[in-house]
Amino acid sequence: MTPATRQEVLGLYRKVFRIAKNWQSASGQIEETMREKEYIRNEARTLFRKNKNVTDPNLIKQCIEECEARIEIGLHYNIPYPRPIHLPPMGLAHKQGRTLRHQERLRKISKPIYLKSHDEVS
Repeated sequence: MTPATRQEVLGLYRKVFRIAKNWQSASGQIEETMREKEYIRNEARTLFRKNKNVTDPNLIKQCIEECEARIEIGLHYNIPYPRPIHLPPMGLAHKQGRTLRHQERLRKISKPIYLKSHDEVS
C-alpha cells in the first residue's frame, strides 16, 4: 500500500467515525439513533479489519470506492444500512438456459459496488 493510499484509507476510516458520532436517525428517536450509531461503528471496524491485509492495488481501489459509495448513500438517504437490490427470481436468466448457477453468476455481476462486501460479512 502506498503512503497516499494509506492516508486515503485512514481518512475514510476517520470520516466514517465522525459521521457515526454526529448521526441522527430519520425517526429522531434516541434509541434508534444509538442503534444506528453502533451499527455504523461496528460495520466500519469489521470491514476495515477484514480488508487490512489487502495488498492488490485494484482491490484496494475497489474497497475505497465501496466505502465512499456507502458513505454517500447513507448520508443521502439518511439510513446507515446498505440499500438492498430487488431482483425478481429468475429475472436475469436467458430464455434458453434458466439454470441456478447461471442465475447466481448474473446476480453477482449485477450487484452494485456498495454491496460487494456486505454478503461476506453478514
